[in-house]
Amino acid sequence: MDQEKKMLYDFDQVRERRGTDSIKWKKYGEGVLPLWVADMDFISADPILQALHRRIDHGFFGYTRPTEELYQVIQERMRKLYQWEIQTQEIFFLPGLVTGLNIFFQAYASLGDGVLVQPPVYPHFIKDPIAHGRVIIDPPLTRQGDSYGIDYEAFEKEITERTKVFILCNPHNPVGRVYTREELVNLAEICLRHNLIICSDEIHCDLLYPNYHHIPIANLSPEVADRTVTLMAPSKTYNLAGLHCGLAIIHNAGLQEIWKKTSLGIISGVNIMGHVAALAGFRDGQEWLEQVLAYLNENRKFLSRSVADKLPGVRMTQMEATYLAWLDCQEAGIPGNPFEFFLKEAQVALNDGEEFGKGGEGFVRLNFACPRKTLAEAVDRMSSALKKL
Repeated sequence: MDQEKKMLYDFDQVRERRGTDSIKWKKYGEGVLPLWVADMDFISADPILQALHRRIDHGFFGYTRPTEELYQVIQERMRKLYQWEIQTQEIFFLPGLVTGLNIFFQAYASLGDGVLVQPPVYPHFIKDPIAHGRVIIDPPLTRQGDSYGIDYEAFEKEITERTKVFILCNPHNPVGRVYTREELVNLAEICLRHNLIICSDEIHCDLLYPNYHHIPIANLSPEVADRTVTLMAPSKTYNLAGLHCGLAIIHNAGLQEIWKKTSLGIISGVNIMGHVAALAGFRDGQEWLEQVLAYLNENRKFLSRSVADKLPGVRMTQMEATYLAWLDCQEAGIPGNPFEFFLKEAQVALNDGEEFGKGGEGFVRLNFACPRKTLAEAVDRMSSALKKL
């Protein structure tokens, strides 16, 4: 029985995604292995697929609202995982977390106000506030061996009277950190001292490796919850990004009203299929999630060994969460930008570290949520390219 359960999902199977309107597989064309955007090369869980088929068979796709069951499943999930009590009126659905990020800084920071971030970090944290007339304040994370930490003194020193909000990424994309309670408390205390409102992007909170535990910063204390907007989604957890369903959790009634006003007419709702998939995933997707996490963990180990053995001068950052490896190529002898080098010389598409802000120069981000055969081929191509230097 255990063996039968173990083999329920075959993540080793290579599935053809070219010609399916996949951004991941279409952007760089034929011959290039795409290990960049955060999109798994695994089919979604059977309960999600079955739920979507049932909805299609129903045949009606008119206006709809999230069901009470979806609210209840989310509330129970927060209670079970984090002992975090959420009320129905505190949940606001979104068509995606990038939308949530943009609503957040436009809601709580005016033109010219400062948005505090910690690079290297997800590019939308950096470019979107600037595009909308806000000012980025970006004290970087500090390298600590093969991991990263926070210089709290430098973090607080950068805050000015025009700094209004802090965008936290936890688990962190791209450095793979899962912040400890102590780290979160320290960050929260600084934010409270300066009356900052926190946006906590926790989209990767389900993708943790053994011995790591996610703590929502809003669950530290009522005082922190009162100044926090938490963003979560089933999209990374269950590989549903194209169905565009996420959520914001906002405890404070005043912040809720500002959120509603800012998003009025911009966010009218989430598509029906997104609601259906979210409910099926949260309610019935645990078996798939456990199996994909086990596979990702083996991919993580495989990639760590392969980088050490086959990619001289490249260092892989210690990963505590996500399926996005942060690779330091600064000592590899690569002329110029490593992203451009591996794309041209190895036909492997990664993410350019420079897009992630300070500290991203000389790095690439590699998505290893793919069959191991694909991952091994990508590493071999990168190894062959380095040997030609």
